[in-house]
Amino acid sequence: MSLLPLIFTAGWASGINAYAVVLLFGLFGVTGLVDDVPEGLQRTDVLIAAGVLFLIEAVADKIPYFDTFWDSIHTVIRPASGAVVAALLAGSDGSLPQLGAAAVGGTTALVSHLVKAGLRMSINTSPEPASNIVVSTAEDLTVAGVITLAVFHPVAAALIAAVLLILGIFLAVFLAKRIRRARRRFRAWREARSAARYRPAGG
Repeated sequence: MSLLPLIFTAGWASGINAYAVVLLFGLFGVTGLVDDVPEGLQRTDVLIAAGVLFLIEAVADKIPYFDTFWDSIHTVIRPASGAVVAALLAGSDGSLPQLGAAAVGGTTALVSHLVKAGLRMSINTSPEPASNIVVSTAEDLTVAGVITLAVFHPVAAALIAAVLLILGIFLAVFLAKRIRRARRRFRAWREARSAARYRPAGG
């Protein structure tokens, strides 16, 4: 596998669904479809944890407004996961220092995550939940497809990931007004939720 394109693609995908990236790499390694997947990603406990968290995210990511809350708590998790996966990939090949690989993977994951979170805020301005389900499913399928392509054709996958990232950035900027409006609505929802939690019974 070409290392740098693979690291970039893994970082981009981690910013969208970090658990899917870990799960897919691990399954490719365990099944023997790819020989040079790091052992750390093939461990049974890692695969089980990634699988369970992937299923939880598959549901949480499709619920309007809750998906934004889910994104907010993953602002650290996704970039960190991208950095760890990149460092593990670099550890299997001495052509790129682990620290540099982690920086590339983590930074790409952070940018990708911010684009995803911003776009989902904009989508939450829609009055119906179907758009959240459609977009979330499309994200999951795209991550699966691009990561699968990356392990066999890393350069082609990196080009696709780069195009999708650039398009996402432009779209997020274009929808900035809707994103700001979504943030106000999300804050109102969170405040109402907090108020309901602490409201005395029968009050």
